[in-house]
Amino acid sequence: MSEYRIRAGEYTATVTAHAGALRELRHRERNLIVPFPEGGPIPDYRGIVAAPWPNRIADGRYTFDGAEYEVPVNETDRGCALHGLVFPLDWTLESQDESSVMLSCSPEPAAGYPHQLRVAVEYRLAEDGLHGTVTATNLGGTAAPYGACPHPYLVAGPARLDEWTLEIPAATFLEVTPDRLLPKETRTVEGHEFDFRSPRRIGATEIDHAFTDLAFDGGGQARVLVRDPGGTGVGMAWDGTCQWLQIHTADKKPPFPNRLGLAVEPMTCPPDAFNSGVDLIRLEPGATHSASWTIFAL
Repeated sequence: MSEYRIRAGEYTATVTAHAGALRELRHRERNLIVPFPEGGPIPDYRGIVAAPWPNRIADGRYTFDGAEYEVPVNETDRGCALHGLVFPLDWTLESQDESSVMLSCSPEPAAGYPHQLRVAVEYRLAEDGLHGTVTATNLGGTAAPYGACPHPYLVAGPARLDEWTLEIPAATFLEVTPDRLLPKETRTVEGHEFDFRSPRRIGATEIDHAFTDLAFDGGGQARVLVRDPGGTGVGMAWDGTCQWLQIHTADKKPPFPNRLGLAVEPMTCPPDAFNSGVDLIRLEPGATHSASWTIFAL
């Protein structure tokens, strides 16, 4: 499977044609994300682009414009359709130079999602980090429901995740069912173990939740910052296109490797938005939608 390596300043990255995924991102040879092996399967959706929906659709079923649809359930233990339709595909190279690469894919319209989309992702390295943009264009004749997010697992440094310090600029989080991780209600982080508005140690806290009511700075950016006690760190920033943020501490039961990195996923909509309609994008025929983010060393 083809891979594309790019570099700029003290950053290097590797992108795979399979899933249009960010396989590696390094600063001064230090990993900023959890990588995955070349040529093999992608564990835990590392570095993929999730589209045309991020996170889950309950039972794979939804209604849009009065019609009922059903997409394949790929998270069988929870009975959900997870992370969209484009991550299993091999993407086509559109352009590449020393510091950037653009790939695209066009999933075949199907009964569960009968829309003709072109989804493109660009990764561009600069002195200030990796800039990613996912762009979807509706090439068909009917409006399409749409949402997206990137899916990197950030690595602050060599210490265990429990020892990292985390800052999340979110005032509320989405409580979910414990068995299927489906939305229940939004709750304030005030007084809750998920309140990371001021930087503090992650410790034993387990998170696999969406956050919202994000604080954007004067430049229109929200930032998650993760620091290792040894002094290194990594950050991720995005703009108001993504009003939701999934955080996952990558908790696994033996024999799988546990808490290897922190999944940070700026999302255009919350989990199960195809059913709730919350912040769901209605992509009209001929319309285009883009969402961008940056990953940088601290």
